Amino acid sequence: MIRHIEFTNLCNFRDIGGYAAKDGRTVRWQRLYRADSLGWLAGDDLATFRALRVRSVIDLRHPFEVEKAGRVPESEGQHYQNLPIEGRRWDTAAYSEEAGTARYLADRYLEVTEDGVDNLRTALETIARADSAPVVVHCAAGKDRTGVLCSLVLSLVGVSEEDIVADYALTGLATERFIADWTRRHPGAALWPGFGLAPAETMRLFLADLAARHGSIEGYVTRAVGLSPDAIAEMRAHLLTEAIAAG
Repeated sequence: MIRHIEFTNLCNFRDIGGYAAKDGRTVRWQRLYRADSLGWLAGDDLATFRALRVRSVIDLRHPFEVEKAGRVPESEGQHYQNLPIEGRRWDTAAYSEEAGTARYLADRYLEVTEDGVDNLRTALETIARADSAPVVVHCAAGKDRTGVLCSLVLSLVGVSEEDIVADYALTGLATERFIADWTRRHPGAALWPGFGLAPAETMRLFLADLAARHGSIEGYVTRAVGLSPDAIAEMRAHLLTEAIAAG
């Protein structure tokens, strides 16, 4: 199966299927996608998108971002939810080379887990329902907010931390294009050193710190976010392949 799906105007659209889970099961392909902004969909990209038969779109951006950059075209007919999960705006002036990009980003992700619980719960409940699939989760770059939500989903269905980290770091393949596009849109403007980066250590720090705060990732999702055990069970049932029988 294909993980990276090629678009002309999008550069970070990926299927998160294929990862090993527990009991010989794997994440099913063509059920959950992660992406950068679907506001860029136009022309031939719309045909590529239609071929995926997406039913649900979860847009994690702020409403002002949607207004400025557009949303998935309404003509495509998906169930669309705008569920911003970022409360505090990033203060890149607080970034320090001594602490490094990974630590700075992980701290921002932890803020999302504090500020975005209500919309994280709604997003997870949508992903948990079999009739929502295929689902696309996206923000602006498909890296930070999308990375947080996808890491929670993959953890809940039993994917290893190593694979969750690797999936996050794949965004690094789009970093060069992110920087080029931003520079073209903001000629002469200064760019903070971590822009577009997705160092693997970011996700390692984030997962470790979140688990330390709440006992486990599932503990965070059930107690802080309030996702029910039934929803988690439904999520596992439709996102995972059948277990391999021992014999």
